[in-house]
Amino acid sequence: MMDSIAVCGAGTMGAGIAQVAAANGFTTILFDIQQPGLDKARAQIEKSLSAAVDKGKLTAAAKEEILQRITFTDAIENCVAEVIIEAIVERITAKTALFNQLAEINSPDTIFATNTSSLSVSELASGISVNPSRVVGMHFFNPAHLMKLVEVVSGKDTAPETADAIYELAVAMGKIPVRVKDSPGFIVNRVARHYYLEAMLLAEQRVADFSAIDQLLENAGFKMGPFALMDLIGNDINLAVTQSLYDAFNQAHRFKPNTLQEQRVKDGKLGRKTGLGFYRYE
Repeated sequence: MMDSIAVCGAGTMGAGIAQVAAANGFTTILFDIQQPGLDKARAQIEKSLSAAVDKGKLTAAAKEEILQRITFTDAIENCVAEVIIEAIVERITAKTALFNQLAEINSPDTIFATNTSSLSVSELASGISVNPSRVVGMHFFNPAHLMKLVEVVSGKDTAPETADAIYELAVAMGKIPVRVKDSPGFIVNRVARHYYLEAMLLAEQRVADFSAIDQLLENAGFKMGPFALMDLIGNDINLAVTQSLYDAFNQAHRFKPNTLQEQRVKDGKLGRKTGLGFYRYE
């Protein structure tokens, strides 16, 4: 069983993955090239753990032990582990460049896992100098410390033992893994596009406003309405996934990005992380 995990990218998702890893006993490295990003991630993790203490789900001593397992670093040479999980920007060129750097300083047995939500694992692996059999998708969902599902995505060259190792790692991290074959959007994001796109179309046609649509769907059993969820995920990230599927399916109309979201991204109204999206946050 693995003992060490390096998470690359200290955004909301990366910080959440690092928290989950440390909370389940793994020696964890959280890397980002920006120190302010690391500071924000540390604050996010501490706030989340403190909330768990306040609710009686965690002791103060356990909180400190979890924090002690995480090394926050902006030095890439410190990213040496048995498993590397990248959670950086959704661009294949950026992900392959990162993995190629890390391949030079890590063991030939290190597994390279991408948290991509829509990019091709097979294409990503083809641009990496490491053996593509060691490249796999490990797609967490936001917020990573709460959401149980993890999609374990096998590219065309992913070795069965690599996928098995990541499946077992997800279980050890308290998650519910599902094996997925590499395809645009995998399972959840492919299906979920229409949750967002149809909701935006309804709002665009003035059938109902954002709040009414969210309330109706939450009352129908969804944990979060589409507009609240897009704001939580980040409109830039959500739009990037939609655009990726739109391109992957040759501009099929059912995946066409909506102007309501495109304009918000242009205006920097990305959701909770900027204080303004479909809703305003204080």
